[in-house]
Amino acid sequence: MDCDCTLRELECFTAVAEELSFTRAARRLHLAQPPLSRHIKALEDRLGVRLFERTSKGASLTAAGGRFKEETRGILTQLARAADTAKRAAHGELARLRLGFVSAVLTSELVDSFRRFRAEHAAVQILLHDLPPADQLREIVAGSLDGGFVGVLPPGESPGIQFTPWRREPLTAFLPADHPLARHPRLALADLAQERFVAVAGEAAPAFAALVSRACRAAGFRPRVILESSRAQAVAVMVAAGSGVALLPQSLARIPGEGVAVIPLKEAPVITHVFAHAAGETPDGLWRFIRMLC
Repeated sequence: MDCDCTLRELECFTAVAEELSFTRAARRLHLAQPPLSRHIKALEDRLGVRLFERTSKGASLTAAGGRFKEETRGILTQLARAADTAKRAAHGELARLRLGFVSAVLTSELVDSFRRFRAEHAAVQILLHDLPPADQLREIVAGSLDGGFVGVLPPGESPGIQFTPWRREPLTAFLPADHPLARHPRLALADLAQERFVAVAGEAAPAFAALVSRACRAAGFRPRVILESSRAQAVAVMVAAGSGVALLPQSLARIPGEGVAVIPLKEAPVITHVFAHAAGETPDGLWRFIRMLC
């Protein structure tokens, strides 16, 4: 059985599979219906299976068609990306880095690193995407991102992902400026046991949320979280608004301004920030970036 298929046949199959209508698929591809049907028939003959059943409302996938759709998902997008990369190379853009980040790590030092890298590698274009850590990891696995500043090392297994430590900083207490504890030069975590907390949501940043939870348990209490946000900078602003106290990286002190007192912690837990990228062979531009970063 010959299982090869042409690009046009795959385009036609994908359009019908997504539209579930030969009419709408033909319109989407700017193609008449008879040629579309011929491409689908040719593909079915190559595969030796029926991919669609025509219905009164349009078309439906057979079991074989459903599996073929799953197995070919993303191929056209990958081909388009490859064509785009080839065009960029032909115009002198040798590489493009698509990097995710969380605002908590976007310090002036990191911005300087981006500038320095661009100065040394002018042909490499850097595209930045502000995304929660969990979203970054999904997009790295999917190939939509080349790497990401995901914050704390995620717990458990992360198949297909490699992590590189690049910065360490202490966890600090963020309190409203008029809080009674705000005048203390240093606090123990246990001093916050009775406070109301605002926090980064575990769904958005599970590793960071787990680190905060472990630190509080080690100090003898479970934090009473009353508000959550997927963004650490939003948590800092909620502290400034008087909603509660928070445990955040020291670098976020720049976000809320005078409305927040940032107090060092005694025996403060130290956060190790990691950079994530796909495991396996690392493209040259990304490898150069990681080498400069670390």
